[in-house]
Amino acid sequence: MMPNDKKSDIKPFNPLDKRNLAEAVADALLDTIVQPLPPEPFVGAGVYALYYDGSFLAYRLLTQINRDGQFRCPIYVGKAIPAGARKGGLGLEVDHGQALYKRLSEHAESISAAQNLDISDFHCRFLVVDDIWIPLAESMMIERFKPLWNLVLDGFGNHDPGKGRYSGMMPQWDCLHPGRTWAVRMSPCASTQEQLSEQIKVHLEKILQGGYSNSTRKR
Repeated sequence: MMPNDKKSDIKPFNPLDKRNLAEAVADALLDTIVQPLPPEPFVGAGVYALYYDGSFLAYRLLTQINRDGQFRCPIYVGKAIPAGARKGGLGLEVDHGQALYKRLSEHAESISAAQNLDISDFHCRFLVVDDIWIPLAESMMIERFKPLWNLVLDGFGNHDPGKGRYSGMMPQWDCLHPGRTWAVRMSPCASTQEQLSEQIKVHLEKILQGGYSNSTRKR
């Protein structure tokens, strides 16, 4: 018999491939200690993940995933880039200040304003990163975990649009979690709370059926 000439196509590992780089930064984030939201003040810019383990009915499946302090699936993933870095360039001379801490504090304020959420049920991981890696790591985390507030419930990270700009529609997040004073000035949300809760249920069931990353370590 003639030997099989077919050869498997094995792609060589490239540590500088952008996907590998993104996974490396994401893994570094997941290896950090889980902290309360907001954490103690610190300096730097970077990426973060928020976790929920409370009793809000629509999130009960997410709480099951994150029970017993495992914190396996974030409810939201985001980034904080210092203002100077958004103007272009590598951001080598940009003063990061407390960009990441301020962003986490803003999120804590939004959650605290919500009438049906308890800030004590939220926790965070964060990683101070050089500017060039921040968007890459955020994209990888969203792709890996498909966080609820990134992909299903729109508007958590929104700011007050300001005077004369309230003609837009209320974010879905504020429809389900009323409390931010600026959001009530906007046009009513197109979806009801019941409709949003059903969308959340379907999304979380898909996460449970498809599995979720268990690369986080219990701290």
